[in-house]
Amino acid sequence: MNSITQVLTALVSDAFAACGYDAALGTVGLSDRLDLCQFQCNGAFAGARLYHKAPLMIAEQVAGVLRENPVFEKAEAVRPGFLNLTVTDCFLREQALTLMADPHFGIPQAEKPETIVLDYGGPNVAKPLHIGHLRSAIIGESITRLARASGRTVLGDVHLGDWGLQIGLVIAELSERNPDWRCFADDFDAEKDALPQLDAPTLNEIYPFASKRSKTDEAFSAKAHAFTYELQSGRPGYIALWKEILRVSIADMKQNYQKLGVDFDLWYGESNADKFIPRLMEVLTEKGLLRESEGAMVVDVAEETDKAPMPPVIIKKSDNSSIYATTDLATIIQREQDFHPDRIWYVVDKRQELHFTQVFRCAKKAGLVPETTELAHLGFGTMNGSDGKPYKTRDGGVMRLSDLIATVTDAAREKLTQSDFVSEEDYREIAEKVGIAALKFGDLINQPARDYVFELDKFLSFEGKTGTYLLYTITRINSILQKAGVTEDTPLTLSGIYTESERELWLSLLLSGGVFQRALEERSPSYVCENAYQLATLFSRFYHDNHIMAEEDSEKKETWLCLCRYLRAMLLRHLDVLGIEAVEHM
Repeated sequence: MNSITQVLTALVSDAFAACGYDAALGTVGLSDRLDLCQFQCNGAFAGARLYHKAPLMIAEQVAGVLRENPVFEKAEAVRPGFLNLTVTDCFLREQALTLMADPHFGIPQAEKPETIVLDYGGPNVAKPLHIGHLRSAIIGESITRLARASGRTVLGDVHLGDWGLQIGLVIAELSERNPDWRCFADDFDAEKDALPQLDAPTLNEIYPFASKRSKTDEAFSAKAHAFTYELQSGRPGYIALWKEILRVSIADMKQNYQKLGVDFDLWYGESNADKFIPRLMEVLTEKGLLRESEGAMVVDVAEETDKAPMPPVIIKKSDNSSIYATTDLATIIQREQDFHPDRIWYVVDKRQELHFTQVFRCAKKAGLVPETTELAHLGFGTMNGSDGKPYKTRDGGVMRLSDLIATVTDAAREKLTQSDFVSEEDYREIAEKVGIAALKFGDLINQPARDYVFELDKFLSFEGKTGTYLLYTITRINSILQKAGVTEDTPLTLSGIYTESERELWLSLLLSGGVFQRALEERSPSYVCENAYQLATLFSRFYHDNHIMAEEDSEKKETWLCLCRYLRAMLLRHLDVLGIEAVEHM
């Protein structure tokens, strides 16, 4: 469906044309002063430059035409040349009916099929997820849902770090603790020899131990490097053990991601890209892009327009080993071969900006993807503690993601037990949902590239811009509908618009589709958060001003219940895009 501003723009553009002016001057937007008018057009100012007339004169001419149109309650030219517009309640009702019939909730749909590969998550196997994985996961998930809501095909890829030195460290340490395991024998037979069963706690203990040991034990470090090389060369026993490490790690990751409402279509890793590295080297060689630099093979990616030095991207180190740039470029080859995406977006810490600039330039120079394919790094900032530094545990360590989830759940449980809104028998069941909602909303309401301070008490507040407030608003609407006996299938008629607060709420609902579009264009779920909060506050005002259940006028009461039901659906759509699960009551 066309948005209300698109419909009004078409009408005002026709009015400009009818007055002999360029129709492109008729762009309409929401007014900054709803107490004066609902919509505004500033095209008369640009028209004044084109036609050498006073902007007020142009605005008055156009307003005269619009006043003849039954859509407009008011069309006024205001000094020095603003065109202030207010629509009739009849038109607003028609637009509301159109919106309620739209299965897409007014969200503009892609004009043509489009495939996006979204790279987010990026955890290393054999290591527990930690707090540093939070933002990539929830921002990436929300952008994925935003793009899908617009009718695009999106493939979310966790992009595991599963083929590097961290695996060699784990295997080396396991070999020292369990030298008799058959997987370490030269004659290991994958079909006959049993493989030991690992578990997440074991892996979570082994990696940090092995990593720390490698920094002081040169012999062990050399052994880990050797094991990494043999793994990547296909040694059967190491491959079998690696698969077991993957099985355990991925199962553990999925549990935490599931609690966050995060899901991936693809559980690919660097290992999947490994077989494309030879093809990468062939292409770079054929195009004459590779050169030797201090024993390493590099590609120059500097451009004349660069304002700062741009180092070459290293493809192979002096020992012939690959690095992140190598596997990222090989992954681009794999994604182009398998999916032919129109866009590949990477939701990764903004501190990796240089790396992705190098990789993207190299990919385009080598022709790994068509020139029209968008490669974009969607960088994000850090979640900080009250000291302004990256959030840590009390003892100064990096907090595990599972511990953070437990922390917010416990805090939500305590908050709910102290609340007048939640019965004692219910709070245990909803505490995790409330905690996760508070955590995610508190993060996503910030522009992704900005750092922010993690304030759990603030995030869990029943007032202000919080996930808790949104959940509570939905439960209030649920209560109203339940008391009125209204279900999803109950026939309700929207007979009119009766109050100012009701009018403002419908305007905000009608403009919500454009908010989703802007959020996608800027890849920032924060706009969805802000709009959900605005809808919730407008509902609070509407609920205060209109006594729905006590209303004696049956048409008016039915109209208000219709509005409540649709508002709930729209708020749930917002929460779904944010990856937040609602609760029935609080």
